[in-house]
Parts: sequence; C-alpha cells; structure tokens
Amino acid sequence: MVCAPHPEEFGGLGMDWVTHLLLWEEVAVVSLDLAMPALINVVGADLLINNAPEHIRDEYVPGLLSGEKFIAVGISEPDVGSDVAAVKTRAVRDGNDWVLNGEKTWISNGEHMDLFVCTCKTGEGELTHIAIPAGTPGMEVRGIPKMALNSQSTSQIFLADVRVPIANTVGSIGDGLKNTLVTFERARCHMAAWGYSLGRRALEESIKYSQERTQHGKQIAGHQLIAEKIATMATQIDAARLLTLRAGDMIDKGIRCDVECSMAKWYGTEIGVNTTRQAVQIHGGNGVTKEFVVERLAREAIIGPIPDGTTEIQKLLIARMLTGVQAFR
Repeated sequence: MVCAPHPEEFGGLGMDWVTHLLLWEEVAVVSLDLAMPALINVVGADLLINNAPEHIRDEYVPGLLSGEKFIAVGISEPDVGSDVAAVKTRAVRDGNDWVLNGEKTWISNGEHMDLFVCTCKTGEGELTHIAIPAGTPGMEVRGIPKMALNSQSTSQIFLADVRVPIANTVGSIGDGLKNTLVTFERARCHMAAWGYSLGRRALEESIKYSQERTQHGKQIAGHQLIAEKIATMATQIDAARLLTLRAGDMIDKGIRCDVECSMAKWYGTEIGVNTTRQAVQIHGGNGVTKEFVVERLAREAIIGPIPDGTTEIQKLLIARMLTGVQAFR
C-alpha cells in the first residue's frame, strides 16, 4: 500500500493514486494508527522522488517504500499552522553547509524517523526544504501525547545550530512554498480518506449493533430514527469518497486540483466526525465504553478536521480560488 503510487524504479508498484487511496482506506478502516505512518511515507517519498538530490533519493526512498525507513516532514510551528509563508525556522548558509535554528511541532513520525525534511526560511520571503538525517547533532525530538492515535508518533522537533550540507537541499532554494502546496494536494486526499474510513467502520459497527440490539420488542434497526441515521451515514460516506477519488483522478492526470482537494478534505474529515458521533448515539450507553470500538473511532475522528489545514481554512481556500478574492493577508 505504501509503495502503490510510486515508480517501479524506486521500489514502487507504479499504480495510480486512485487505486492507492482505495488501498489506504482498507488499512485505515482497520487501524488508523497503522495507516498514518504509511501516509507520511507515501507523501514524503513523493516529495523526495520529485525534488531531492540523487544521493538523498537513492538512500531513503527504497526504504520508505518498503516500510523499513520512516520520514517526517516539518512545516507547522508553534505560531505557524496554515500560514506556511510565515515559517520562522531559519537556515543560514555557512560555507558548504546550512545551519538551522527553530522549532517544529505536530510532526508525524517524528520519534521514529530516519529522515526529517524541514521547511525553513532561507531568505526574505523565501522558503526551502532541507533534508536532515536522524541523529544529526543539535536536533531534539519530543513526543506529544494526544487524545487518540498514540500508537503513532506526533512530535515537537527542536533545532539548535543543526548543520547539514547545502547538497541536502530538497528542490531548488526558494521553491519550498510551491513544493509544499503540491504535497498538500496528496496529504489532503489522505486526510479526507481518514474521515470517511473511520465513518465506514463506524457505519459497519452500527449496522451490526442495530441488528443485534432490541428495544420495545424489536431490533433497533427497525426504529425509524435509527434507520434514518444509518441511511444518512452511508450516503455521506459515499459522497466523501467520491469527492476524494475525483481529486485523486485529477492528480493522476496531472491536473491542478487545489479546490477539489480542499473540498474533499473539508467534507471527508467533517463526515468522519458526524458519522462516528452518530455511531456512538446508536450504541447508546455502550457507545461510551471502551468495550465497543465506536468510542475510539469518535476520538480519532475529531482530530481529522485540524491537520493539513483546518476545515475553516479549507473553506477560505475554496472561496479564494473561486472568486479570486483573498480572505486573509
């Protein structure tokens, strides 16, 4: 699943992004804790294949696609989330090296990474991606406990006079913002699938429970309000999946799809929250106990509308791209 959409020459399967998203959904339905590290490897490997110098690409990409190595991509900072251009982490040239100082946060795979691709300010209004091997002196990683998904790593990364060769620049100097926007397309499709995959599992559990549970002398699936919840959940999940696969198809065809990816991410993650919430309601008191999986699904789903651009940011991006009018400066 990790290697599905990447070229065979790097150890991939050469499949399309639509097929990959369908495969990723199957893993996420079972365990989002397993699917998330794979997501980061998929997107990170894509970034390296298309932009990294040969020595970085050849050393890391095969291991990322086989699952033997892990990558982390550092964009967010304590005061920088959706406004990527406001990154404060700096990289200053010193001879043949970059010297990096700053702090990154909400970094997936951080505690297990073999390579860290850091978005840095390298000049006025200039962002650049720089590859930092794990264990480089001056880099400290600290885990962040969360309300869910604690079987995979989310971290803070501190950089204090971290020195790496200029040759570790990923892409051209100053191309960091452009490359980040391309990365967001892939990541937002996965985040959409995060939501509807959890929703699908919640729906499956709800159907089973409603067939087994009886109240007032009949299965609760036969109660009209329960039936309405199940029908709505199923329809919303299919709609979210179709939005996401449309965006994936556009990626396969090389068509710019910022609007479509933002629509998919917004709708898919919010549907994840809505459907898992309804699954808890269908389960009644059992739904808030750890004996039933819907309790975990609801906690995992509520995280989804935040990473890779919040729901609110997605709406602003969609409107800006449709009207040409900027909602923020």
